[in-house]
Amino acid sequence: MKIAVVGTGYVGLVTGTCFAETGNHVTCIDINEEKVQQLRNGIVPIFEPELDLLFERNVKHGRLSFTTSLQEGIEGAKVIFLALPTPPGEDGSADLKYVLGVGKQLGSIINDYVIIINKSTVPVGTAEKVKNAVAENAKVEFDVISNPEFLREGVAVQDFLKPDRVVIGTTSERAKKVMQELYEPYVRQGNPIIFMDEKSAELTKYAANAFLATKISFMNEIANLCEKTGADVDMVRKGIGTDARIGKQFLYAGIGYGGSCFPKDVQALHFTSNEYNYKFSILNAVMDVNATQRKLFTDKIFAKYGTNLSGKTVAVWGLAFKPNTDDIREAPALYLIEELLKAGAKVRAYDPEAIENVKRIFGEKVYFATDEYDALSNSDFLVVVTEWNEFRSPDFDKIKSLLKEKVVFDGRNVYSLDQMKQLGFYYESIGRNTVSA
Repeated sequence: MKIAVVGTGYVGLVTGTCFAETGNHVTCIDINEEKVQQLRNGIVPIFEPELDLLFERNVKHGRLSFTTSLQEGIEGAKVIFLALPTPPGEDGSADLKYVLGVGKQLGSIINDYVIIINKSTVPVGTAEKVKNAVAENAKVEFDVISNPEFLREGVAVQDFLKPDRVVIGTTSERAKKVMQELYEPYVRQGNPIIFMDEKSAELTKYAANAFLATKISFMNEIANLCEKTGADVDMVRKGIGTDARIGKQFLYAGIGYGGSCFPKDVQALHFTSNEYNYKFSILNAVMDVNATQRKLFTDKIFAKYGTNLSGKTVAVWGLAFKPNTDDIREAPALYLIEELLKAGAKVRAYDPEAIENVKRIFGEKVYFATDEYDALSNSDFLVVVTEWNEFRSPDFDKIKSLLKEKVVFDGRNVYSLDQMKQLGFYYESIGRNTVSA
């Protein structure tokens, strides 16, 4: 099938590459000429495991190409995916100017029946708005449908190739047949393609992410209560996670969620509920807990050292909002570093993938280390913010020799309490007892 993908951001590039992987011919379209030239030169602008291998293979075989021309890119396409940014406003609303702007352009240039697919995360009613935008200039039949993505950064390629489910919002029988054919290769193991109306599909994406954010925030509240009562949040997690009704995922306490989806989607769903005069009380609590959680963690540092950290140097392990990505959007590490700098501390930071992105924010205010041990050199204590695998089994003797004090603040509960006690560290984590040196 001939496919066009408008937008080469995270979702667009993964979507286009994975569709090409099953034999489709995909053209990705972006107005950023420099970015398109990079893609043509074989440079993948984001870090996502496995994506570079699939990208290289499909470009080599001519199934994946790139252009800045919308008209050229959609030529002969049976389906057109809109994978465009929908940045949040200060009130949490999603800005649809890019989506609707492309919709108007498409109306002028489509010359045969085509299916226009909202892949971007968009508010309820967007499909109808896009349909109206296209219809202003269209002279041929078309359908506009909703097909939300459920890609987890770090495992997005596998999520696309082997999805738990595919959600498609359309009332058009003609569009249903095409979408069934398009996604059939990805659900051969029996996972469902779920057809529903457009509004339900749009709300499904927000509901899924808001529910997962709620699980995270609930466990962070439990963690905070554990610290008050002397209970251990890891034990509580195991105790409830083995209940099939609850499940084991998204029950890890930490310093809050970040990334491109959870914060934005929770805010957008909250905005939608306000639009319809509905008080979504749980979402208010989720947002409050997440904002508070990173502050509570930073306060642990201030409680031990005071709010004036002049003369202190802090090693920070992890900058991305989660492992296996270079995404720093809403990353807790950014808040932490900002607060440490305000308090007068020097910061030596390391992350396997996200350093270049963080450099654009802090520049020379932060020393960016060549590896995790370089970050420890001349540092007073260590703060673990992102649970990269390479941080899980470090050389603790080397850590002790490099740090001025044997002190670790762990925002992801990477290490066991017994281990840190035996090693002689002062160790604070989330929802567990403090280990004193």
